[in-house]
Amino acid sequence: MSNDLVVSPIQVTIARFVSRLVDLAPAIGLFVSIGFAWETAVKVFSIPAYLLPAPSAIGVKIWEARDMLAQNLAWTMAAAVLGFIIGTAFAVSLAILFLYSRAAERALFPWAITLKAIPILAIAPLLTIWLGFGLSPKVAIAAIACFFPTLVNTVKGLRTVDRQSLEFLSVIGATKAQTFRHARFYAALPYIFAAAKVSSSTAVIGAIVAEFTGANFGIGTVIVTAGYQQDAAMLFSAIVASSVATILMFYLVVVVEKISLFWPEASMDT
Repeated sequence: MSNDLVVSPIQVTIARFVSRLVDLAPAIGLFVSIGFAWETAVKVFSIPAYLLPAPSAIGVKIWEARDMLAQNLAWTMAAAVLGFIIGTAFAVSLAILFLYSRAAERALFPWAITLKAIPILAIAPLLTIWLGFGLSPKVAIAAIACFFPTLVNTVKGLRTVDRQSLEFLSVIGATKAQTFRHARFYAALPYIFAAAKVSSSTAVIGAIVAEFTGANFGIGTVIVTAGYQQDAAMLFSAIVASSVATILMFYLVVVVEKISLFWPEASMDT
């Protein structure tokens, strides 16, 4: 075989990287265009910094306040991640209960809908009063924000196993636990990850909202303080920092999803 036909791992990696850049080119181009237009508009129309700071001013503020932003963002993300894990775990557990107990579903599902219908801003002050100004209320709000979409998706996923598979498992004498482990669990995974990708962002929003109602640390407190001080550059800096962290959390879920959904049909389901 000719050496020209041998492709090294480095070449494969470079090819994938270039392909990924090509895929991202429209998004990157739009982002740069909006930033350039924003910067130009601020300069041309002499917009005051307290109303709309230029992207360059926001970048300078982020660099100057990088340590403070990082510390507060870490506190918020800790609450968001904990709430995401707790909310997802509780929702999946409840969905499994619903699968095997229609009575439990009829009794508890209306309460889940009620919890979803209550605005987070209405719950946050109560949880702050009950749980204090530490990490607990933020974790609770983040968990509540993640709970309902994960519950609904998991219930649907657990019940999407095709009839032929269930009949085959019944014929070979599989128990309920074996049917769950070999069929229902894998059927539900794509739905769980679909909900997790949504919940990863709502968990961060929930944690920040909890900080609005009272907290000592967190990116939400930075946003509230900047608003009171009319420091628009700091306000945008906090928003940018929280947005970047939320995007990273989303793609972390995507990576775990790609590792977990290893069978061919899973990619088709998602």
